[in-house]
Amino acid sequence: MDNNLQDMIAKAVVDIIKQKEDNKGIKVGVSARHVHLSQEHLEILFGKGHELTVKKMLMGDQFAAEECVTLVSPSLRTIEGVRVLGPVRKQSQVEISRTDTFKLKVSPPVRPSGELKGSAPMALVGPKGSIFLNEGCIIANRHIHMTPAEAEKYGIKDNDIVDVEIQNSKPTRFYNVQVRVREDFNTEMHIDTDDANACAIKTGDRVVILEK
Repeated sequence: MDNNLQDMIAKAVVDIIKQKEDNKGIKVGVSARHVHLSQEHLEILFGKGHELTVKKMLMGDQFAAEECVTLVSPSLRTIEGVRVLGPVRKQSQVEISRTDTFKLKVSPPVRPSGELKGSAPMALVGPKGSIFLNEGCIIANRHIHMTPAEAEKYGIKDNDIVDVEIQNSKPTRFYNVQVRVREDFNTEMHIDTDDANACAIKTGDRVVILEK
């Protein structure tokens, strides 16, 4: 067989394999309501010197903790057993779904994590005390955590906005998905339970990036 033809066939095979790998897409993680706490607030809620207990590692140094709190809205509506995620942060933050807002009677904005100015108020109750956040409750925006290597592969940089598509029993496109790039991330798209339920998506399913 001609060497040029062999080279062409080999290249075609490599391209097919790469295309199949690319089409596997990005893993989805479905995120239920949860809370991030500052060290100060952690100690108010759970006692002086308290440290979070790891229940399940998530990505990088992030984890679901054994500790849970009760959310109490200004209208005194409650949701119990809301998981705390660690490690502690500079600011406490509550992330809920739109469905949760109907039960709590609050109107939080859709925001990237950490953008809390003007967000909804919420009280948190723990076994040792309670706190009131004048602002801090949000509905998290759809976002993709990505390693620098994966970002380079896709031609994406931190805070780029992309559209993605899921092909399943309820095919859906998600628009304006924020990309967050950091060395200690796993490559994973995070959506809340409302989005997941509406589109028949479960943790471990995959989406394909369509465009920036």
